[in-house]
Amino acid sequence: MEKHTLDDIARITGYSKTTVSRVLNGKAASARISKQAVEKIMKVSKDTGYQLNSVAQMLRSKVSKTIGLVVPYISNPFFANLASTVITNARQAGYIVTLIDTMENPEAERQALNTMVARSVDGIIVVPCGDDPATIASLCKRVPLILIDRYYPEADIPYVSTDNYDGGYRAMQLLLESGHNRVLCIKGPDVSVTSNERVRGCHDAIARSGNNCRLSVVGNDFSVQNGYIETQLAIGAKQPPTAIFALSSTILLGVLKALNEHKLNIPDDVSVISFDDNTYLDYLNPPVTRIKQPVTDIAETAINLLLQAIAKKEQLQANICMAPSIVLRNSIKHLH
Repeated sequence: MEKHTLDDIARITGYSKTTVSRVLNGKAASARISKQAVEKIMKVSKDTGYQLNSVAQMLRSKVSKTIGLVVPYISNPFFANLASTVITNARQAGYIVTLIDTMENPEAERQALNTMVARSVDGIIVVPCGDDPATIASLCKRVPLILIDRYYPEADIPYVSTDNYDGGYRAMQLLLESGHNRVLCIKGPDVSVTSNERVRGCHDAIARSGNNCRLSVVGNDFSVQNGYIETQLAIGAKQPPTAIFALSSTILLGVLKALNEHKLNIPDDVSVISFDDNTYLDYLNPPVTRIKQPVTDIAETAINLLLQAIAKKEQLQANICMAPSIVLRNSIKHLH
């Protein structure tokens, strides 16, 4: 098979070698190259079977054009959405993403991070799962790194997240305004700052309202099983909750399963509100009210900040919490 060169692509397309090189290296946007030119160059490149020598390119530029992404449980729709947005934006910038799922295991996270550094990734995005920031903090001095969703409040590690406190506060405020005074809150892991901030928001909403609402905080995992077990236990209590606040959409699925088994109707028998937004929640009967995180904005901000740090060869400086919003549906009953 004939091996085509960069000069061949330039000759066939009629564009300069510099323009062709910028397009094939993912720099079309920054060089303001027209969409028509990009499409033509990419088509000819594909038709001729031209391939960049990525290894030689990396050795010359000392960049791998690779970003590491570490998440816990990619099966969780929230993390899947985060990953999808990061990968899409990285690809548009000419980078590929190496994704590793830690399955909420701190040791697996440590191994994943060490592997990525050994493979000379240009930057790393992490959803941390442990309670010790030491490993991640040390890596910040060696490679551009940013946390996403979860973070360590006391550590000097850049992050982009949701204002989880505000989300928890607004969810509880909505329940209080609807007359609920026995609320079950099913949370995630004890080490998760996102879960803890949501719970803190709930407590403060009750304290500031002057309401005598009894809030029961249970659970320790963002899983379907956690939501199912804690709901089963609560339903069997002498005074079952009038409302359940699931701190993730996965926990919510367990809640719904338990309520369905007991033939309890939402919202007539028990009201439900969830954290996280998913399209399927509008197809339930009834559709579920939830706190919506700005997932796309969070992921896009994180990847853009990381790419800027890589380009400028500097450490990241960012502590960003984005405001959530409420998606009102029909799963909360007004008791007064």
